[in-house]
Amino acid sequence: MRTGIKTMMLVVAAALVAAAPAQAQRQSLADRVGALEAQANNSQANTDLLNQLQQLRTQVQALQGSIEQLQHENEQLKQRSRDQYLDLDGRLNRIEGGEQAAPDAQPAAPAKPAAAAVEKAPTVRGDAGAVAAAGDERAAYNLAFDALKNGNYDDSARLFQSFLEQYPNGVYTPNALYWLGESYYATRNFQMAESQFRDLVARYPTHDKAAGGLLKLGLSQYGQGDASQAEQTLEQVATKFPGSDAARTAQDRLQSIRFGQQLP
Repeated sequence: MRTGIKTMMLVVAAALVAAAPAQAQRQSLADRVGALEAQANNSQANTDLLNQLQQLRTQVQALQGSIEQLQHENEQLKQRSRDQYLDLDGRLNRIEGGEQAAPDAQPAAPAKPAAAAVEKAPTVRGDAGAVAAAGDERAAYNLAFDALKNGNYDDSARLFQSFLEQYPNGVYTPNALYWLGESYYATRNFQMAESQFRDLVARYPTHDKAAGGLLKLGLSQYGQGDASQAEQTLEQVATKFPGSDAARTAQDRLQSIRFGQQLP
């Protein structure tokens, strides 16, 4: 009896031993299938990621094309605005000099002054001796002014400086200060121009050239990049000289400056 029981136990153990490799094989196969499925899932994820990257590249290229087009259109707009400003500036310069703007005038350089063909002689008050003494002064003044009319701004600046040294308080001194400032302004020496216009306005606040001097003082400040101070000065022109040509020109220039500040 005991021998039979032992025999049965041995058979069961042998069966269990024989079944173990098959179970292990099934587990190994399941692991391999899982690994393959995970790999397949990762491949699909990579494919989706590559597709998304390609779509992003396409969108970026499209955006770059749009940006380049907008930049081109913006440059064209700024160029048209500059041309319009220069045209307006040229017309205003001719008005300041007493000339009529041509209907289809080409844009003029913003710094070039338009001197009147004939400079109005300042009013000379006093006795006959003082009037007669102004004769040589007028000749020296005309020499400098002729250089200015001919566009020889370096020469006119030198001649007006010489005139002011010779006649620091002469009859034509206010005019000389103004046109010396214009000579500097024409060559874009805005700092020196500002100095002359400031001296004119400070020394001769009621002179005929004072309104124009204050106008050009503001424009010289703007030429140096000080838009805020220039606006304040140009606003003073209308306050101190209401209804004058200089006041109207100052308002036009203010609008041009403020329009220019709005451009990107």
